[in-house]
Amino acid sequence: MDHVSFTQMKDGTKEDYDFLTEHEVAYASGTADRLLSALVTLDEGLSGYQVTRLGHSLQSATRAWRDGADIDWVVSALLHDIGDIYAPYNHDEYAAAVLRPFVRAQCAWTVEKHGDFQLVYYGAHVGANPDKRDAYRDCPYFDDCAVFCERWDQASFDPDYDSLPLAFFAPMVRTVFARTAHAPDVVRAGVRLPLQDAETARQRGQMT
Repeated sequence: MDHVSFTQMKDGTKEDYDFLTEHEVAYASGTADRLLSALVTLDEGLSGYQVTRLGHSLQSATRAWRDGADIDWVVSALLHDIGDIYAPYNHDEYAAAVLRPFVRAQCAWTVEKHGDFQLVYYGAHVGANPDKRDAYRDCPYFDDCAVFCERWDQASFDPDYDSLPLAFFAPMVRTVFARTAHAPDVVRAGVRLPLQDAETARQRGQMT
């Protein structure tokens, strides 16, 4: 079988959809590598900062890793701006949609809302509401997003910071995107894990 028999989805057979499922699963298995390639193209994106978008992403992930954050947080920090390529006006929602099936709900929510939270730093300078994040005060992940932005996002535009290379994070990305999408033990709705772990940070500090 080289292709399905139908030209309209409503005419498809079980054999057709079994065939498509096999192909789609195989294609999905390459998601991590496609995302890693997409990260490289961030170097061709928005300019004007003292670091490239890729540099910012690597710096954010490196700060997360050195803070002792777990793999969900580190990969979320690495990919939080991946939407800049195709969705510059809602890049946070785009990135969250990519991550949501494979990381804790805590991390996906933080990535989805980080654009609103970042306004506290610059909103007043561009005619936007710097207090937009206040609309989420009652969300259990509010403080997590605030810390994410303060420690890893807004601080990661330093050209002199010694960021770890993309190759260092690639195995983590592959591990996360090899998980079963939307699995309850992956999403872990309502679970909150800290962004920082002092002992893990100390151990990692001895490695780099």
